[in-house]
Amino acid sequence: MFNKITCAAVAAMGLASFAGLGVSPAAAQQYPVRPITAVVAAAAGGYADAVARIIADKVGTLLKQNIVIENRGGAAGNLGAKLVATAAPDGYTMLVTTTALAINETLYKNRGYTSADLKAVSISASAPEVIVAHPSNPAKNVAELVKQNKTLTYGSAGVGTGSYIAAEYLFKVLAKIDTIHVPFPGGAPAINAILGNHIPVLAATAPPLISPITQGSLRGLGVASAKRMALLPSVPTYGEQGFPNFYASSWVGFFLPAKTDPKIVEKLNAAFNDALNDPAVLARLKPLGVEVFRRSTADTAKFFASEVTSWGKMVSTLKLSVN
Repeated sequence: MFNKITCAAVAAMGLASFAGLGVSPAAAQQYPVRPITAVVAAAAGGYADAVARIIADKVGTLLKQNIVIENRGGAAGNLGAKLVATAAPDGYTMLVTTTALAINETLYKNRGYTSADLKAVSISASAPEVIVAHPSNPAKNVAELVKQNKTLTYGSAGVGTGSYIAAEYLFKVLAKIDTIHVPFPGGAPAINAILGNHIPVLAATAPPLISPITQGSLRGLGVASAKRMALLPSVPTYGEQGFPNFYASSWVGFFLPAKTDPKIVEKLNAAFNDALNDPAVLARLKPLGVEVFRRSTADTAKFFASEVTSWGKMVSTLKLSVN
């Protein structure tokens, strides 16, 4: 009698545990049985949105379910992140976000969620930050730029973005020069401003700048990666210019609510890794200049934690904070 009661109690506890996760054991095995909503915490048409759609299209095919893209830009990515962090942990609401998620952990004090409320499935693609100048600028690279300017005026897609933080850290902390920052309400207006020579220098993520640089409309001064980009071979790394071991990139990652069943997380992780092995997917991503990553869930979690630490250090050093 005691053993029967004990076994029944244990079974009940197990079912209660799955209920708390928002999914039953059977549902986890059958997942997915309906379309998945991917909440992209960025505007449609941008770098993150483009990467998300390319990868999600293939993952949906592999899972035999549609992945529906829903753009929820705003509040530096916090709007979409909070929506998913507080969603039912059933695997049917997924966050697509960028490095902003790691940055915001330190930068923002009141977001209504923390990164602990989310579980990383795949951080699939990454592109480095770059510094570009209008061709009329006399500087040919970052090293010349910092030598020629005691106070540097530059633009970015807004305060708190990865491009802004990386540029401020490079100029103020590493190069030890003052800056005047000109924020823009997004990447497109910032790029239009430098193309029109309304600002002398721009800090931005590489993908939308590849074409203007290769066509000569803009001059690439430096790239924040360990090696030169294949699509921008003439643009030197920061390391080549006296700033070694300083890397900064904007990645695109896929996350679920933290309490999602680990079996669902693992199934999705495997599907993303398979998608990133597909030649057709890689061919679509190549023009964007991104590097792709196939990692286990454990390695993805470790990478994300390292990004929170790395960006947190820069935010703290620069004494940046948003309430």
